[in-house]
Amino acid sequence: MTEHDVQGHGVQGHGVQGTVADGFEPVREEFAAILAAEGADLDAQVAAYHHGELVVDLWAGAETTSDSLLGTYSASKGVAHLIVARLVQDGVLDLDQRVSHYWPEFGVRGKREIRLRELLSHQAGLAGADAGFSMEELADDRVVAERLGAQRPFWRPATASGYHALVIAALSGEVMRRVTGETVQSLFASLLRDPYKLDLHLGLPADQENRFLPAQPMVATPERLRDLAAAATAPDSLSGIAFNRHHPRNHEVWELPNLPVVRTKGPASFGGIGTARGLAKLYSAAISPTDGAAPLLTPDTAAAFAQIQSAGWDLVLRQHKSWAVGFHAAAELYPVLGQGAFGHSGAGGQQALADPRNGLSYAFLRRRFLPPPQADADHSRILRALRTSATA
Repeated sequence: MTEHDVQGHGVQGHGVQGTVADGFEPVREEFAAILAAEGADLDAQVAAYHHGELVVDLWAGAETTSDSLLGTYSASKGVAHLIVARLVQDGVLDLDQRVSHYWPEFGVRGKREIRLRELLSHQAGLAGADAGFSMEELADDRVVAERLGAQRPFWRPATASGYHALVIAALSGEVMRRVTGETVQSLFASLLRDPYKLDLHLGLPADQENRFLPAQPMVATPERLRDLAAAATAPDSLSGIAFNRHHPRNHEVWELPNLPVVRTKGPASFGGIGTARGLAKLYSAAISPTDGAAPLLTPDTAAAFAQIQSAGWDLVLRQHKSWAVGFHAAAELYPVLGQGAFGHSGAGGQQALADPRNGLSYAFLRRRFLPPPQADADHSRILRALRTSATA
């Protein structure tokens, strides 16, 4: 990897910094163009691996460095579900087994026949709690799992999908706890973070707090406010319940990483803290030999978890959505990627994924919250440049 002076592409005096491998300069150029188009100072990181080698490690902003820690939001779900994938690969879990086989208390009020693959693909009908959660409850995966395990689904399981936005990894984490005796946070540390030396956390240690950059709300332009108003649903609608908006002490999604209880407990659905480099390395390690370590997953396991389980109208997001097993089917959103690409986005513009066919992994973390459609356009630009560079 070679250093490139790119300060001339700065935004308000804060330009792109970092390194790209020879041939990957188009990625840096697209990142710089996105910063220039933003129209305001932006703190962000982008990283990518190709066949296990770090080829992009860039950042920008007044306060951001390569080692700054940012909230990953729902990209945390992908972290948790890589652990599920490894447990399935090792024969500890079976995607076609009933959830109630592992977690007997779950099999009540119409949930006895829900299969693990149906739960992981957001088909269980448990998108939120009837009465909602306080933030202290929502940050505790055990509390969330206990409440939802006793609840009746909002729709007949396996007949439709709806994004379990704030709770899915609490549910899958409880399945993992029942078979291993360990929390998802503990499994993450022992199976992923420590072996692969990842700068990534589900539960941020106190001695790392000084590296954390608080998230910032989006710039409320009239156009964005109109878009948000048009998309708004009632707090007690299914979408409102899934995002906990019906609870009187709910917080805005953008605030979640800024809450000490979220950073400390590291709820696996939305509480991850880390660097883009750490996330990209994780997805690289999932599919490729990385830093001398064997891949976390075999090609067959990666393909099984990338396989689309449901495609159609998402009852929570109120849009067409394709769900793989615990992940987004990334090539459906970014057609430049190879079939079988998988990963998970995060609210406000975060993204992390792997493209096994092309040996690529990618992560983008930003500090200022954005409406997701705008973020998708940014990722499309960078991913096209990344794919082109990798296959040149």
